Parts: sequence; C-alpha cells; structure tokens
Amino acid sequence: MAVVLGTDGYRYEVDDGWAKLPPGYEFNADVAAVGVDRHDNVYAFNRGQHPMCVFDREGNLLRTWGEGIYPRAHGVFMAPDDTIWLTDDADHTVRHCTLDGKVLLTIGIPGKPAPYMSGEPFHRCTHTAMSPSGDYLYISDGYGNSRIHKFTVDGKWLSAWGEPGTDPGQFNIPHNICCDPDGWVYVADRENHRVQVFDGNGKYEAQWNNLHRPCGLFMPHTHSPVCYIGELGPVQPVNRNSPNLGPRVSIVDNKGKLLSRFGDMHAGTAPTSFLGPHGLTVDSHGDLYVGEVSWTQWPQFFPETPRPAYIRSLQKYERVH
Repeated sequence: MAVVLGTDGYRYEVDDGWAKLPPGYEFNADVAAVGVDRHDNVYAFNRGQHPMCVFDREGNLLRTWGEGIYPRAHGVFMAPDDTIWLTDDADHTVRHCTLDGKVLLTIGIPGKPAPYMSGEPFHRCTHTAMSPSGDYLYISDGYGNSRIHKFTVDGKWLSAWGEPGTDPGQFNIPHNICCDPDGWVYVADRENHRVQVFDGNGKYEAQWNNLHRPCGLFMPHTHSPVCYIGELGPVQPVNRNSPNLGPRVSIVDNKGKLLSRFGDMHAGTAPTSFLGPHGLTVDSHGDLYVGEVSWTQWPQFFPETPRPAYIRSLQKYERVH
C-alpha cells in the first residue's frame, strides 16, 4: 500500500527508492540541495564523489559533473534562463554554471574566507536567490557571517544587511534564502527558529515563527506562492527525542500560515521520517524532492548507534491531486 503524507490539499505519495544510481554512484554522503529545470530534470547537489547528479523525472541518472571542484555542496538556485547557481560553503564561493556544469562566473575567492563575522563576502556562504526581475542576486552568508549580500547578476557587490543577534534584521545562521514574485526576500534564520521577510533593499517587514531550525526554503513563482520549509529538528541530548519538533517539512502560505506538515514525531529512516531535510524543490507537476544531510545528522540523533552503510539522502514525494 502506498504511503501518503501531508494534509489539507498538500498530500504526497512517497516514491521510495526513486533515484536509480549505478554501482559506484551511490549517495554515500549528504544531498545538500536539489533543483529542477524546465524539463523537470532533477539536479542533486551532494557531498559525494560526483557533486552534481542529474536525473530525469523517473529517477534515471542522466549525467554527473563537478568532480574535483566543489568541496562541500550547500545550495542550488535554478535560474529562469536555464542556468544554475551553486553555493559551496567550504569553498566560500557562488558559481554560476550551465546545466552541464560549465562555470560562467565565480563570486568569492575559492578557498579563501573573509574574516569571521566581518560582514565581508564570504565566510561559509549558504544559498543564493534571484529577484523576480532577474537583475539582482541575494546571497546568504551564512555560517561564518550573519549577513545577506545583494549583487548584480554579473557579480558586482551592491549592498548588504544583517549582523549577529536575535532582533529583527539580525541573524543566527542565515541558512537559506528565496524571493517571491513581488520581490520580497525570505531568509531562513535557522538558529533563531524563524523565517524573516525583507523588501529587496533589506528593510525588515515581518517574520514567521513556530518553526524549529528552518533549514531549506523553496517558493515557486506562482500568483499565490506557498513556501516549502525543511526543518532540521533538535539535536541536543536534552531534547533530541522530543516529539513535534522535527525533522519535518512544513508548507506555509506567503504570510507564514501553516498549510500542511509531515514527518514522523522522531527522526528516522522510515519513508514517513526525515533525518535532515536540508534542500527541497517542486517540479511542474507539484511533486516534491527533498535532499537530506542524513550522514551528518545520523550521529547527532543516534550517537550510540554506528552509522549504517546506506542512509537515504534524496527522496521524491509525488503530489496527490
């Protein structure tokens, strides 16, 4: 019997084992981010030997690329011009690429971080978004900064906002970023347990609460956008087994109102569970793809249990209409 998750018009059938990988290509590592192109091919940016694995809609591997270039995959943004922007937090760079991996532009100095919490780009940048007009990039910067940078699409730095803290406009790991069709900028302020909303120049507008370590964000450019949020859940010994905190996927409207949420009460490897929903995207059919940092999260949740030889790190959830 098919496993169906979700509620209230956002229900998904689990397509377990969707990604078909030949021997030697298995994801023995985290899948940090996923994107889909206009043909519904799926791009899985991962921390294995083949950093970019490209699948068709049925899960067949089409090609790989990026070998030797990306030390630690982190973020994917699919641009409307059939190109892809990749954020690598260990390399401190954002690369603009063709869909077959040719690098068109590199922002940041490979392997050379800006000083820690200096506010200068970049120190372990995390993700990239684009304004709906296609004129500007917004880059969350991330693990070693508490900053959002605004660039032109040809790599010219324009402005920035944010500093460490918990007040509006401050960040504690700005982990992911996206824009809606009206140009509002949404930032997953992970360790402050919220999503903050800004205008295109960084003016604080609102925040969404009732989230636990929001990690992945995806907002399709539709007239009534909704936001898909991957929440990591707790990993501290005192609360990592607490129910109702994640890891999970939440779907909210563009005001932050919860529409649907799924994921078992505790972390795990069952089809109904998550370990670390880190990056997610939706295709033209409404099907949801979730990349997980399962290999990183396993010892956080199960410190007394050796990591198994295989842990699922990419899953497809087919929309039930």
